[in-house]
Amino acid sequence: MFKNIKIVLILLLVSQPLLAQDVSFKTSVSKTRMGLNERLQVSFTINKQGGDNFKSPNFKDFKVLAGPMPAVSSANFNGQKFFKMTYTFIIEPKRKGQLTISSASMEYEGFTLKTSPVKITVTKAIEIPKDPNDPQYIASQNIHLIAELSNPNPYVGESISVIYKIFVDVTKVEVRNFQPSKTPIFNGFLHQEVAIKKALPKDGSFQGKHHRYAIVKKVILTPQKSGKLIITPLEMEIGAAVPSVRRDILGRLIKRSISYTASAGSRTVEVKPLPINNKPDDFSGAVGDFDFKITTNKTKLKANEATQIKVEVTGMGNLKMIDLPDFEAPNGLEKYEPEHKENIKTTINGFSGNTSDIYTIVPQFRGKYKIPSVTFSFFSLKENAYKTIMSDEIIIDVPQGNIPTEVDGVNSVIKKDVLANAKDIRFISLKANLKSKTNTKDFYKSSLFYALLVLPLLAIPFGIFIGRKKQQRDSDVIGNKRRMADKLAKKYLSEAKKQIGKKEAFYIALEKALHNYLKAQLHVETTDISKEKISELLQERLVDRNSIDEFVKVLDDCDYARYTPSSNVMMQEEYETARKVIAKIDKQL
Repeated sequence: MFKNIKIVLILLLVSQPLLAQDVSFKTSVSKTRMGLNERLQVSFTINKQGGDNFKSPNFKDFKVLAGPMPAVSSANFNGQKFFKMTYTFIIEPKRKGQLTISSASMEYEGFTLKTSPVKITVTKAIEIPKDPNDPQYIASQNIHLIAELSNPNPYVGESISVIYKIFVDVTKVEVRNFQPSKTPIFNGFLHQEVAIKKALPKDGSFQGKHHRYAIVKKVILTPQKSGKLIITPLEMEIGAAVPSVRRDILGRLIKRSISYTASAGSRTVEVKPLPINNKPDDFSGAVGDFDFKITTNKTKLKANEATQIKVEVTGMGNLKMIDLPDFEAPNGLEKYEPEHKENIKTTINGFSGNTSDIYTIVPQFRGKYKIPSVTFSFFSLKENAYKTIMSDEIIIDVPQGNIPTEVDGVNSVIKKDVLANAKDIRFISLKANLKSKTNTKDFYKSSLFYALLVLPLLAIPFGIFIGRKKQQRDSDVIGNKRRMADKLAKKYLSEAKKQIGKKEAFYIALEKALHNYLKAQLHVETTDISKEKISELLQERLVDRNSIDEFVKVLDDCDYARYTPSSNVMMQEEYETARKVIAKIDKQL
């Protein structure tokens, strides 16, 4: 009896490793030696059905351009079943040298299977042959990202614009999505981005051929120094569909989804210095075309009565950099610190509107006070010359008030005693119209009186109970963090959850949820949300590396999963993964 039990146990123990040996989980790569500018396809394949919880390796030395892209194939040949599930990535090396693709893992019937690491030799960038069937080459010939400068040769302080456009030959390729992967650097410029509500496609021409284009970024630049200033390239990761060599049953070319990195290239701006000849002494850097005036809301007032004087510049130019001139207030006028106001619009043509300083002036004595003329100088872009505008004089008339006297050479005010005026004593009525309150019901000792008296006593136990509950909840630090994390996750992911079952809408909503969460937590604009920027900001906030990788992986899934087969179960898993990683990052933040 016991001998039979031992035999069964031995067979069970031996059968499990044998079962595991039948399973193959391997890594395959398209090449093991490549140039720095080339791309690599890496696939992880299991030959048995039932594998679960696939975990990709940490591609720390590579940039993931696409993936994981799951694919399943099965066949039955001569009564023997064949099965294969593959997870494919498209990656690009970040540096030269001997790089390693670490192990991927997957669970199978209680076992954790791992692939073997793969060594990749990366050399310097090579010249890639122009293969007309290569999807990357097709994309490079039909998708163009350009930067248009309104003026490559401005003056110092003259605002110019740079507009970034994507041109696409829609007869050859289809652009499905795009997002910045590297933002330009504007060293030597003050820059401000102009908001774009929606990148609407328009008809245009590129290199003499009809294209569709969309404006993806607008920036106003104001150079701060003369000489050559370099604008670094804007790079965008573009999800596109390009035709392949295969055809469907109707003979139409089958399109293949790819990720293509487009660059606008660097631009050089030759900035001219402002001329030295005829430069006014009071010139403070205003460049554009302006009007200048000084106005007041009252010119006639009493002593100690306030008025306001407004110093205003109106027009188009570098309004945000203008130093408004001041004016001298004569003796007897008390001048307070000004209130600065700006009403400036930012358009693709530059800055327009007005900027002003509003002073409060209070005369101390009677008399007439003259505020002298003030000059304002600027460099006119219309006339390419300096111009000076002089304001009008302002006379403040104070007909009433004390007269300043001079005692030992110093002005002083003659002090007088306050005189009583019989008219200040108001008439007091001697006839009263009083009403008796004998018939009025007294509130004291009434039912309402006793009810209000007892009510606070009854509220004390209820208040103690609520206070203890609140104290218990506040002391639960971990629980509070989890509740807050779940609250944020639910807030940003609720829309995505509603779209489960609608593949395209779900992944778009999930991607927006992740971007909105980053904007709320890290205080960044959508244009700044690139994978490198996300990793950098989260590392600065001391978020652990695994959480960052999980977050970036979910973003990658949103980019590419909408173009690959997907089921409701997969979308539900993506939703749960996003919710958990948001909660995890939120607790660390």
